[in-house]
Amino acid sequence: MNNDPRLSVDIELIIPFHDADAMGVVWHGNYFRYFEVAREALLKQFDYGYRKMRDSGYSWPIIDTRVKYIAPLYFEQKVRVNARIDEYENRLRIVYTIFDAVSGKRTTKGYTIQVAVDEKNGEMCFVSPPVLFEKLGISQ
Repeated sequence: MNNDPRLSVDIELIIPFHDADAMGVVWHGNYFRYFEVAREALLKQFDYGYRKMRDSGYSWPIIDTRVKYIAPLYFEQKVRVNARIDEYENRLRIVYTIFDAVSGKRTTKGYTIQVAVDEKNGEMCFVSPPVLFEKLGISQ
């Protein structure tokens, strides 16, 4: 994989009250929102955020995702979310790790897989479109 620092990002979040249950524990579905925030920051680092994707003629739906909960997150906890591109040739696989920002302890890991869909005909691309390689600075 390319060592380009744009292919990995760290963001920090403080868990808001509305993401937690009455015990102050983050509801499991909210982790995907944290992944989404990190993913958009990652994509923007190489100038291919969601608006640019759409403008390039491709949508990139998520077709698979996984999350492994290692330790719970809590209301007002400060966390660091790392997102990095793991695959890009035929699909965009982004790997996520969430850490407690104070202790550095890993709390969560997961991934999302997205594929390019040509907006003109609605067909899934079996190879990532040239625009992605262009944005990543990778020659084909």
